[in-house]
Amino acid sequence: MPGKMAVTLGVSNILWMVLVASQAFTIEIVPESQIVAQINGSASLTCRTTGSFPKDPEIHLSGPLEVGKPVTATCLVRDVYPFERLEMDLLKGDRLLKNQEFLEPAETKSLETKGLAVTFTPTSDDIGQALVCRAQLHISEIDEALRKREKRRTLQVHVSPRNTVVSVSPSTKLQEGGSVTMTCTSEGLPAPQITWSRSLGGRRPQLLSGNGTLTLVAMRPEDSGVYVCEGVNPAGRDRKEVELVVQEKPFTVEISPGPQVAARIGDSVELTCSAVGCAAPSFSWRTQIDSPLHGQVRPAGTSSKLTLSPVSFEHERSYLCTVTCGRRKQEKMIKVDLYSFPRDPEIEMSGGLVHGEPATVSCKVPDVYPLDRLQIQLLKGERLMESKNFLEALERDSLETGSVEMTFTPTADDTGEALVCRAELQIDEMEFEPKQRQSTEMLRVQIAPRNIAVSVSPSSTLEEGQSVNLTCSGDGLPAPKIQWSRQLRDGSLQFLSENTTLTLTSAGRGDSGVYVCEGSNQAGKSRKEVELIVQVAPQDMQLRASPSERVQEGDTVTIYCTCGNYPKTWIILKKKAETGDTVLKAVGGAYVIHKVQLEDAGVYECESKSELGRQSRSLTLDVQGRERDYFSPGFLMLYCASSLLIPTIGTIVYLARRATMRGSYSLVDAQKSKV
Repeated sequence: MPGKMAVTLGVSNILWMVLVASQAFTIEIVPESQIVAQINGSASLTCRTTGSFPKDPEIHLSGPLEVGKPVTATCLVRDVYPFERLEMDLLKGDRLLKNQEFLEPAETKSLETKGLAVTFTPTSDDIGQALVCRAQLHISEIDEALRKREKRRTLQVHVSPRNTVVSVSPSTKLQEGGSVTMTCTSEGLPAPQITWSRSLGGRRPQLLSGNGTLTLVAMRPEDSGVYVCEGVNPAGRDRKEVELVVQEKPFTVEISPGPQVAARIGDSVELTCSAVGCAAPSFSWRTQIDSPLHGQVRPAGTSSKLTLSPVSFEHERSYLCTVTCGRRKQEKMIKVDLYSFPRDPEIEMSGGLVHGEPATVSCKVPDVYPLDRLQIQLLKGERLMESKNFLEALERDSLETGSVEMTFTPTADDTGEALVCRAELQIDEMEFEPKQRQSTEMLRVQIAPRNIAVSVSPSSTLEEGQSVNLTCSGDGLPAPKIQWSRQLRDGSLQFLSENTTLTLTSAGRGDSGVYVCEGSNQAGKSRKEVELIVQVAPQDMQLRASPSERVQEGDTVTIYCTCGNYPKTWIILKKKAETGDTVLKAVGGAYVIHKVQLEDAGVYECESKSELGRQSRSLTLDVQGRERDYFSPGFLMLYCASSLLIPTIGTIVYLARRATMRGSYSLVDAQKSKV
């Protein structure tokens, strides 16, 4: 859609600004590059623009047009810019249905799709009318022929079938062997498609013809019934019923085992057709829908036998035996119904039954037909736990498996109870046995190990060299298997024994620790721990000072006091003094002295005690003093002026240093701690 603008101006500084709103526009400026013009002369500049209105409108309908039913017509204009210049009209024939101008400003500069929708109710007068969508882009710079677009669609209005009429010739009452012609007509737009079917009571109708005229020849009494003509088009359907009555002739036909026979899939079945009242009958067999017999026919005097072997799904149909006696003819029908119920149900469990833990039990009935007649019940003892009917199962020509499952929480009381799965093929109209099967499984409920108890004799605390018995017991079903282990420092377990009693003779220091008894069976595990303490006399005592036993005044020193016994013994750290020992508070076997003083020097003793004895160690901490500047310049002048005071000052200093060397360090009592 080209648009063009040409401007001739006096030469001066000119700035062209063209706003391009979307990719739908292009700009051409002629000339394209810088030009040179004489001052006070003239120059001609041309600017062309191109818009977007590339397609005719589209008309969409929400559905088929049917007289009396509302429908929505939508007109769409795609890839238009600028849409605020767009105007749309929707017309039916010459009548305007709706007009809309899109005057709102565009939020984005892009190609847009705009639509106009109208809902109306079609009438028969709309048949052949045109639905018109017109769109116009109001841009004066665009040629008028390119600013307008239009789309037409001829309305095809449907009329639902009605006034359906059936005519029967010669009559609705016929003699056996006669023929009848039934003609059906129905009005509608488009013209309805006529179909003929036969009503079979509660079952699906039998389709007979797709023509308006249905001719039935060699009518039999079995052909009596209700025949349905139905007219169908996209707008709906209409039907008309007619009942035909075919009267019998005198001789009779008998068919056995009866009008209906139940045949198990895979077995054999024999159908016998006999003529009574006819000396020389002739027989013919056919299916009601004229499909192949899939069986063997064998004559037997005034009877005819049809053998179906092995019975399969292709045999599930109605069979007709036609008997001709001279000019008379009769027909008898026998319906073969199939079933399959060959095996007892199968009971499956998700795993062993454990007391207090949910368990899932399923019951499957394989190779069943028809599945929609199957009922499965799950019982525990006499109590119904779960029941399922398969009434909503799809009808399929195949053997299927029906199943039901339930989840319950078994208890110890369920042991010995009978779990019964009972399946029944509920087909009252068919005679066969068995119609009910069941399977039984006795419940054996397992109980996970519990109440694990450990007894220690004579005691869990004993002296080195003594013997000890650790006995473990627990409840469970089946009886739990006992296993003894020892817990190592990394948390892992070291296997020791599978006996209920673990005996340690002449227990030593290395036998101290945590012993674990674990009971296990198929239902689970449980464990019990016991700590065994073997007491020994204090050993491996160590007392040391870090960094050294000789330190400088003001340093930090740590005194370590440890004992290697298990179990831990009581450790006491003391500082010896003439006035009495001072108990020191050690943390984790370490006593830290920050900024050690001369009075911290002395003898330190570490003592370890247990019920079986004691052991002690000692060390001497030597604190060396640093040189001190006792005389400042002021004191020196005073010293020079007062030399008589020197002996007195010397005596004071000597006494002070002697008191420091002896020291008197008072601490709170140390807590008893295990190292």
